[in-house]
Amino acid sequence: MSLLTPASEVIQRHLEYFTDRHVIFAGDIQDELAATLEAASVRVLTNQYHRWKSLQPLMGDNALFATTTPAEFIKPCDTLIYFWPKNKQEACFQLDDLCTHLTAGSQIFVVGENRSGVKSAESIMEGIATLQKIDSARRCGLYHGELENPTSFDINRWWRGYQVDNVKVHALPGVFSHTELDIGSDLLLSTLTKPMSGDLLDLACGNGVLAAVIGTQNPEITLTLSDVSASAIDSSIATLAANKLTGKVIASDVYSDIDEKFDWIVSNPPFHDGLNTSYSAVENMILQAPKHLKKGGSIRIVANAFLPYPDMLDKAFGGHELLAKTGKFKVYQATKR
Repeated sequence: MSLLTPASEVIQRHLEYFTDRHVIFAGDIQDELAATLEAASVRVLTNQYHRWKSLQPLMGDNALFATTTPAEFIKPCDTLIYFWPKNKQEACFQLDDLCTHLTAGSQIFVVGENRSGVKSAESIMEGIATLQKIDSARRCGLYHGELENPTSFDINRWWRGYQVDNVKVHALPGVFSHTELDIGSDLLLSTLTKPMSGDLLDLACGNGVLAAVIGTQNPEITLTLSDVSASAIDSSIATLAANKLTGKVIASDVYSDIDEKFDWIVSNPPFHDGLNTSYSAVENMILQAPKHLKKGGSIRIVANAFLPYPDMLDKAFGGHELLAKTGKFKVYQATKR
């Protein structure tokens, strides 16, 4: 059993609520509380592949990795425990989906760290469920209410799109660069001045903008895109389709489900896990990159200037190049010799 997050510890203070309930966990799940909760039944919906990989061996088919909730999966449930994410639009999107499939009278629990903005759950759920704060501990708030008016979820209302030159980008809430191109990716794209060929992996692909631009500029290149987020995977598939590009889009926790070797690895890697700063995924990405590159292959990443990636690149590759920089971001490249 992994250590519990503060939000889960708050849930543990109220275990009597769940003993005879059919519970579904959803939202920003960060631990394995669901696998040990004593209830009539427990299911988990997570859009994070690495969370699903830790829960599935413990819960089997009762743990599901998906962007949205299949009606048959949530149908037996009468209680929702929702862990508030740092992205408010992602919370709105997920709760709209979940509250479509739950029946009126279902119990709703929303928990999250105060710094995540969990207090906005009351206003977001207005007209759907009247939430009241029932606990405050570990710098978290726990809200409870009863589902009064189920929603009518339509995913088409949630898609957002924009263009980068002639490339169309599509994204769902919670996906990085959801409504516009971020500054870091823009800087990385500015370094793509020479033709690229061979096999390319867009790691932590988000909405797929990097792969889509590279694929559009280099029609012969073979594209593979991966991310831990189900919403990012769906967004990347939509972005490739909008630009009539072909590519393989897969769920992978860094290289966990990737066996191939590539000529290029490109990434605008995240350095947060939920609300917390975490370099473990990026460190794994960089240090393991030589195993996933062909001889002469290169990794190109963009990062906040203060992050310690040059040392990681030097450790993995014996050196690196600085291709571009601004006051805030730098683009690095390292090549397997």
